[in-house]
Amino acid sequence: MRNVDYIIVGDGYAGLFFAHQLIKNNKSFVMYSEGKKSASQVSAGIINPVVLKKFTTFWKAQEQIDFLKETLDEIKLYTDKDFLVNAPIHRIFHNENEQQLWLKKSGNTELSGFLDKNFIHIDVVKNDFLTGKVNQSARLDVNGFFMGLLSYFEKNDHLIKEKFDYRQLDPSGSTYKDIHFKNVIFCEGMGVKDNPYFSHIEVNPNKGHHIKVKLSEPIPETRTIKKKHFLFPTGNGLYFYGGTYDRDQLHHHIDQSAVDQLINGLSEFYPYDFEIAEVHFGFRPTVKDRRPIIGRHNAFGNLYVFNGLGARGILNGCYFSRDLYRFIEEEIPLHTEVSLNRFSNKP
Repeated sequence: MRNVDYIIVGDGYAGLFFAHQLIKNNKSFVMYSEGKKSASQVSAGIINPVVLKKFTTFWKAQEQIDFLKETLDEIKLYTDKDFLVNAPIHRIFHNENEQQLWLKKSGNTELSGFLDKNFIHIDVVKNDFLTGKVNQSARLDVNGFFMGLLSYFEKNDHLIKEKFDYRQLDPSGSTYKDIHFKNVIFCEGMGVKDNPYFSHIEVNPNKGHHIKVKLSEPIPETRTIKKKHFLFPTGNGLYFYGGTYDRDQLHHHIDQSAVDQLINGLSEFYPYDFEIAEVHFGFRPTVKDRRPIIGRHNAFGNLYVFNGLGARGILNGCYFSRDLYRFIEEEIPLHTEVSLNRFSNKP
């Protein structure tokens, strides 16, 4: 019988960032990974403190940005890799009104550190009204991050590449197959709907598509361009463009309407020829109040859920992994805004 402090079920942002908290605090763990690409693994990796439709920010944005940078520095110590890509977002303005709104909002205390007052023209793309730079924005090297951490876990005997079987979980005896555990953390994204312990939680799928394209005229590699969607280089001569949001078309195959939306969106500001090389999609686990869902099962005190990261998986996954760890190990209460207890139908 193997003894571990934690079993983590799921290998998306929630699972990986929580695993980092365990490494940092010298806790033993295993992670169950099906080997399927999650919504996290096909995400853009955008690190953005600003809602770019309305030029507003969100709850704990600065704290989350600061903590992410600190965490990635810690991860670098044992992976020997820097996964932060310093390519700030440049939002293309549609008109002068957007320019003026940006300037007005940049004077607000909560936005002054994010909205750069100096507008910039970017070559190659159409930006007649210039672009606004989002300070402190960046990207995560998504492929590198998942490959680097999962390889580290595998090398150190933390990774089990198989589907978790709920039927073999005995919470009362704290055992799963031949493993004795203290706690299980379910970080399954939309897979939680098949989880008999947490299937009730109020997460809803939001389907997102992105395309990878070959551009006939390259764009600057040190910038992430945003109009309707994000455009940036991914290496090997390809560029990421996406992603879409769809709460209705939830079948498990590519939606041509989403691809057409992306083609039209890119064509609006990229005036040269481009070729679609790949199409990808995933299902973001979203919550109506746009807050993660974190908490302990009512009947089994050694089972926890960490879900509902939505479109801000990197920031939410990183920041709230520490809150979950402190809740379990130090009995520090969770923020009421993210606690599972905010839902009346907790089991």
